[in-house]
Amino acid sequence: MDRPRPPLRRALLPAVAALLLAPAPAPAQDCLPGDLDCQAQARRFALCKVNRLLPFYRDDLGPASAREAAEIWMDAERFDVSDRQRITLEGAVELRRADQFLAAGRLDYDTVLRQYAVPGPMTYQDQGLLLSAQRGEGDLAAGTAVMEGVRYQFLSGRGNGRAERIEVLTPERARMQSMSFSTCDIDSPDWELRARRIDIDQATGTGRARGATLRFLGVPLLYVPYGEFPIDDRRKTGLLYPTVGRSNTGGLDVTLPWYLNIAPNYDLTLYPRAISERGYMLGAEFRYLVAPGHRGRLFGTWLPDDKDYGDSRGYLEFDHYSRLGAQWWLDASIRQVSDDRYFEDLGDSLSIAATSILPSRAGVHGRGEEWNAALTFDVYKITDPTLPPGLEPFRRLPRITFDSRHDLPLGLVAGVDSELVRFTKNRGPESGTRLDLYPYLAAPIERAGWFLRPELGWRQTEYEYDLGQGNRSASRGLPVFSLDGGLVFERPLAWRGRELLQTLEPRLFYLNVPHEDQSTLPVFDTQELTFGFGQLFRRNRFVGADRQGDANQATVAVTSRLLDAGDGRERASVSLGQIRYFRPQRVQLPGRPVLDASGSAYVGEVGVRLSDDWYASFGGQWNPQTDRTDLSNLRLQKRFGERGVANFSYRYRRDSQQQRTFLEQLDLSGYYALNERWRLVGRWNWSMLDKTTLEGLGGIEYESCCYAVRLLARRYVRNTEGDRNNAVYLEVELKGLGNLGRKSEDVLRRAIVGYTRYGE
Repeated sequence: MDRPRPPLRRALLPAVAALLLAPAPAPAQDCLPGDLDCQAQARRFALCKVNRLLPFYRDDLGPASAREAAEIWMDAERFDVSDRQRITLEGAVELRRADQFLAAGRLDYDTVLRQYAVPGPMTYQDQGLLLSAQRGEGDLAAGTAVMEGVRYQFLSGRGNGRAERIEVLTPERARMQSMSFSTCDIDSPDWELRARRIDIDQATGTGRARGATLRFLGVPLLYVPYGEFPIDDRRKTGLLYPTVGRSNTGGLDVTLPWYLNIAPNYDLTLYPRAISERGYMLGAEFRYLVAPGHRGRLFGTWLPDDKDYGDSRGYLEFDHYSRLGAQWWLDASIRQVSDDRYFEDLGDSLSIAATSILPSRAGVHGRGEEWNAALTFDVYKITDPTLPPGLEPFRRLPRITFDSRHDLPLGLVAGVDSELVRFTKNRGPESGTRLDLYPYLAAPIERAGWFLRPELGWRQTEYEYDLGQGNRSASRGLPVFSLDGGLVFERPLAWRGRELLQTLEPRLFYLNVPHEDQSTLPVFDTQELTFGFGQLFRRNRFVGADRQGDANQATVAVTSRLLDAGDGRERASVSLGQIRYFRPQRVQLPGRPVLDASGSAYVGEVGVRLSDDWYASFGGQWNPQTDRTDLSNLRLQKRFGERGVANFSYRYRRDSQQQRTFLEQLDLSGYYALNERWRLVGRWNWSMLDKTTLEGLGGIEYESCCYAVRLLARRYVRNTEGDRNNAVYLEVELKGLGNLGRKSEDVLRRAIVGYTRYGE
């Protein structure tokens, strides 16, 4: 019988919708806010069936946004209104309002008491929920309801389950008995959370579970006699999921985090950790949001008595950011560690263990349309046991910088780069103050097919210092002239039916800086840059103001690119360049000889995207003075669509000053999906110079609709002396609930270029 009926009271369908007050879990937040193209939820549960499996689902309902303005329409085979107080609908009863739809065999409604009863099976659907029950009743005046034999499924997020009985005690409180929940397919719950009773309080955003059990593949993993949990975005104090790992340096390693919701803008997470070979460690992370634009984080660990090390150990991190106005902000990043072997013993990778200098910085920064300024404080701590005390960099307390650039008439540009620094040492009397000024005038000309950028500046540096021999002063003043020019030629090109655009970009860079003896100037923070293609066009071969390289040189370079004429993507590029020296480079760091060569090494870079699946790159430096290669690197990557990726790289570096090879490595890594559920991951990093494995990693991943299991084994160098560490990672991810075991994602993303989580 399909004809409109008079609207029933608006409160009826909302009351039925409120029978299940536990909200659907939020979709996985793998996407950035506002990214409308992101499909994180769909990818995360890509192996699941369509999330509309209960047989009474309808796809012809209206939008939820129309609820408030819509009326409730009812339909039935028989309407009994003989008793004005009691209305009975029988036979294919249907109630509809916008996206809400209720169906039952019979519905009784008392118009005076505002009570309703559904004595037989019923179903309910809205935009986010499917629900069925064997019977139900409720009181609209009191806002109470009862349903028995409930089966439910969320549509706005993954989740389904059952309940023997659901009671709505007040509009904000509900009680569920013999409740279950899972994000698995509704007919095969590989994992399931069960509870004897759950109480929901929407006013406090809290749920309380009694007799809760987490079951995985039919095996109980966790039993909680009583526990509380949040049901909305409000944070809630409680236990987080533990992490478990094992290594040969620490033994069994277990962490059980505890989250404390102190206030809406403060929280604290405790990380009690038990390491079988070392002892008990406590970690803590305190986060705060003082006001909009002011936030921070404090993290620390403390191991009172390391049984293997023989002393107490700890680590501290402090990060803070404050917006001080439209143009000014403050930030701080403070790091402290108890000893120089902390990262080696308690880190989990070669990159962490190889941290030799731990920096800390705090400062105030400003930025305007034509200026930048900063006041910063920098300190350093040695974390490499092979380095002697006192070898850490000078502390910069403080460092003040101001850079400005202004457009002038006739296309001229005037600017200044300035720096004032006070240097001190952690130990010893060494200290100094350095003022560095670089005012300049430039006349850049930019056109579609060419550019010319002449620049003339003066570098003035003043010192007051004491390096253990009494107070001294020194200064240096040098003119710096550079001329940078280039051309850009283009032509269309067809290759294998593809329309391309080829460019030819020759570039000439001339630099002239007269020589001045700088051997008596102190060296506070200056180093020679690693030579590469980008250094061909710099005004100084040093970083830091203690040395200004003398120069009378010209760089000749050329780049050619192949661009896709349709989308502009770069398909291939080739670059080659060299510096030609017209006089010796006499300004050097202490201990370095004068460089008397006619030219630098030839620097070349090649990148080729052979197809959407193949990419290759090569970089190299050939030294014509020694007729040898100083540096080379080769990288190949093959993508297997969504099935995986394979990476091969070779790295070689030779010290041209000492005439020796100090790095030569092979690196193989990748992952490959055997099918939609199984895939292999691995990495092998081999030092050809030392004939040893720096890191070996292998593992297997299995993923189903609602869970994933990852098992990894690693062997890696854990310190600069070459000692090894073995580790095993076992991680079980229950999608929509959390991870059990030691997380492996950071390890895999670092080890395998292009690695993505299964289902991403």
